[in-house]
Amino acid sequence: MTSHPAIPVSPARVVLLTGPSGSGKSSFAARSGLPVLCLDDFYKEWDDPSLPRVAGSSDIDWDSPLSWDADTAVAALARLCGEGRTEVPVYDISTSSRTGAGVLDLRGAPLFVAEGIFAADVVARCRELGILADAICLRGRPVTTFRRRLLRDLREARKPVGFLLRRGWRLMRAERGIVGRQVALGAVACDGDEAVARLSRATAAQRLRSRFSGLSG
Repeated sequence: MTSHPAIPVSPARVVLLTGPSGSGKSSFAARSGLPVLCLDDFYKEWDDPSLPRVAGSSDIDWDSPLSWDADTAVAALARLCGEGRTEVPVYDISTSSRTGAGVLDLRGAPLFVAEGIFAADVVARCRELGILADAICLRGRPVTTFRRRLLRDLREARKPVGFLLRRGWRLMRAERGIVGRQVALGAVACDGDEAVARLSRATAAQRLRSRFSGLSG
């Protein structure tokens, strides 16, 4: 029998939280009581030549994963799981630019949430790295998501009103396909109650895992 080297146990693991824009990811993550990494802070900046455009429009397609720096996000996730802290960018959505940097420190927490509309795009990579605890996709009614997203974006003055209305209408029509894509990438579609239950199970499992890891060490 061929022996394989043991895979080191990561001190922490991540719950990836995705869903359409406006589905309530940030609020859910904040209520979880766990440390939270905002994956939207890893958007590319407005002058990046690789930014995609909406077909038939001059608008930048901020809902395309090509507008997001997945490699830097995964590197930050890996450092958080392995070292318990990492530097993260501070991103201003209204100006589409990075305005600084900060440090996220797990302070010994064995589990954290990483939320963003592109979280599902790194499910496979996190699983390969051995740092994935779960991947949840929040889903709801497209009309409710549209209203919640528009009110949030107007309140925060994220983009010009015309852009927000065009984007909101486009996303509402595409919402079922967006959820389907995120599920295909490895996230589990859940309503709020199901998401709470999955997060509770992931938290309990990681605490047990950390306890046994500490005993074996």
